[in-house]
Amino acid sequence: MAVTQQQFTVSEITRRIKQVLEGGFASVVVEGELSNLKRHSSGHMYFTLKDEGAQLPAVLWCSRVASLRFAPEDGMKVLCGGRITVYEPRGNYQIDVQSMRPMGLGELQAAFDRLKEKLTAEGLFDQGRKKPLPPFPVRIGIVTSPTGAVIQDMRNVIARRFPGVELILNPVRVQGSGAAEEIAIAVDDFNRYGRVDVLIVARGGGSLEDLWAFNEEGVARAIARSVIPVVSAVGHETDFTIADFAADLRAPTPSAAAELVVPDRREVLENVLNSWYRVRDAVRDIVRTQKNRVHNLLNSYAFNRPIDLLRQQSQRVDELERALVRNAGHGFALTAARHEAVAGRLASLDPGLALRRGYAIVRREGVIVSSRAVLRANDEAEIEFRDGSVRSTIR
Repeated sequence: MAVTQQQFTVSEITRRIKQVLEGGFASVVVEGELSNLKRHSSGHMYFTLKDEGAQLPAVLWCSRVASLRFAPEDGMKVLCGGRITVYEPRGNYQIDVQSMRPMGLGELQAAFDRLKEKLTAEGLFDQGRKKPLPPFPVRIGIVTSPTGAVIQDMRNVIARRFPGVELILNPVRVQGSGAAEEIAIAVDDFNRYGRVDVLIVARGGGSLEDLWAFNEEGVARAIARSVIPVVSAVGHETDFTIADFAADLRAPTPSAAAELVVPDRREVLENVLNSWYRVRDAVRDIVRTQKNRVHNLLNSYAFNRPIDLLRQQSQRVDELERALVRNAGHGFALTAARHEAVAGRLASLDPGLALRRGYAIVRREGVIVSSRAVLRANDEAEIEFRDGSVRSTIR
């Protein structure tokens, strides 16, 4: 008796295989090496996981690419968590990757070194880009988790050192999926807000995996493009992150960052008092020195010589005044004598004197006649005597 085998269409057999595979491998973790990594314009990432004996196609959808804590590259060994699926149009099976992380600390460190080298080559860490911190900030922006000891420690330090400074917290996740995006967005938000003087990006200590959000390229670029000075305070003193290199200043701990961004009010007051004492003493020294100079000048020969010269000149003026009065009086006397002599001479020439002695003055047409030859017969003439004048006709 012949056995009749069940027949399937390609779609039917593929669908059954899909059901078996996807039902049997709904959640797997696969270790392998990345190869043929391609980033599609849609944002999806396609690659192959391989080892010495086999290959497994893989896909990472764009919604999950953003949550990666490192930059995957060919040759990197990773652990991928996800589920096995079948792509029916081609009859291929693949792993739908839901999470990916490098294999061990060595891979994380390698990813760290690669990103650091890349950003260093771009000049993102150059000292010339670093901005100085304001000496007396009025408002401080803080990017960290709203829970835990970090924010409380910074608040206590700032309140103790320089009370009155306003703190603005932009709460973010500092670990896990999506933390890097929140940190970068928080830094950009503060820059759009614009009314803070300095930023602190902080979190407490942890493993390299715990701190990985601060090793993301997006966080580094957000810090580097910030126009507000940024202080990075991530982990403990021995922990270094990419954010530390991009920041304007690295603090070994969050508490140290709080001490760096605000001055100690006691030191400020002491400096103010010391400055006041120095200014007061300097002014006193200047006044004392100038007083001594004035005193020395008042008693110096050079200062008193003009007074002596003035006194001598005053005495000389008195002498000249007396000589002037004396000479002027003598001159006036001589002038008066000369005047009297001239007046006497003028008086002697007065025609009235001649008239009083019996002489007369003859005038023709108002002009004195000094010779008889001037007169003609029948000329009219005026004869002036001492006591009057008469008119006459020449015969």
